[in-house]
Amino acid sequence: MHPEFPQDEALIYLNHAGVGPWPKRARDAVARFADENIHRGAADYPSWIRTESALRERLARLIGARRPDDIALVKNTSEGLSVIAHGLEWRTGDEVIINTEEFPSNRIVWESLRSRGVAVQDVDIRYNEDPEQALIAAIGPNTKLLAVSSVQYGSGRRMDLARLAAACREHEVLFCVDAIQSLGALRFDLATVDADFVVADGHKWMLGPEGLGLLYVRPALRDQLSLHQFGWHMVEHAGDYDRKDWQPAASARRFECGSPNMLATHALEASLSLLQDDAGMAEVEAGILANTEHLCQRLTAEPALEVLSDRSPSRRSGVVVFRAPDLDSAVLHRHLMQAGVICAKRGGGVRFSPHFYNTPQQLDKAIDIALAALP
Repeated sequence: MHPEFPQDEALIYLNHAGVGPWPKRARDAVARFADENIHRGAADYPSWIRTESALRERLARLIGARRPDDIALVKNTSEGLSVIAHGLEWRTGDEVIINTEEFPSNRIVWESLRSRGVAVQDVDIRYNEDPEQALIAAIGPNTKLLAVSSVQYGSGRRMDLARLAAACREHEVLFCVDAIQSLGALRFDLATVDADFVVADGHKWMLGPEGLGLLYVRPALRDQLSLHQFGWHMVEHAGDYDRKDWQPAASARRFECGSPNMLATHALEASLSLLQDDAGMAEVEAGILANTEHLCQRLTAEPALEVLSDRSPSRRSGVVVFRAPDLDSAVLHRHLMQAGVICAKRGGGVRFSPHFYNTPQQLDKAIDIALAALP
């Protein structure tokens, strides 16, 4: 058992693509923060600000942003996407491209623009061997933005973001990446993925609490997004409460209208210290991919089970979806959950999403439990 994950021995946790468990250090950080609040209140608030600054630095490093000031702390992915979608200036006839595999958060927000005359083209990539080409081919003269998840939640398919970004640059189309299914699991670098927007929540692969995520907006585009949330925290001179003239902050803080979520900040900063400092993202990614490859090899070796995820090296992620053709996936999922294998029913089957700390022995046991459910 990994010392940072003293989980219930009756469980095998394979749902990091849903809600990730906290490492021990995140629990400890929250406990210290709570204890400080009990005994000292906000007497040491400047130290909380330093933790917030450390978190921005970590998130900037996680995506390869140039400066911590390029990172806005938002409540969740949906809020970040909404800031983008309803901050951009749209004209009747403008078009957004999405695809059929997207999670609702990266679909509904764009469909909400239809009332403003924006067309949404939903490209079917489910059975396409070259989904990037299908998306690129859909770009037309009215296309303003292409939105895509870095990894598709229901299939585990990793998208070629660099290729999509290059096509968007060529066609002068904005590129928006929902990175919630890769940040904390797979390395990401804006130097390679030339995205205009990156959004992700911290409660999955980053192993943080729900309620805190990141929003990156290309600095040249920041002041082109109209603002719809206002408050003391988003102004240039935050803290100068007597000032009557104000303007939005030049940094990404302009997208943070009010008081920060300091409790979640302490937890997420601690979780990222495990991934970035102790393990290192290269090792985290290698461990996750080794685990998903182990799952695929074992599942493929079982005639009664079928891997649904794309196994090609360029498509692999932290997600493996499989099914038992002779058993309804809802029944299989229920059996696994009742036996303590924490997983999800997604993509036409059961989704396992192990992190770097899961062991091959745990993965084998989970598959043995799945086999035990078969008629």
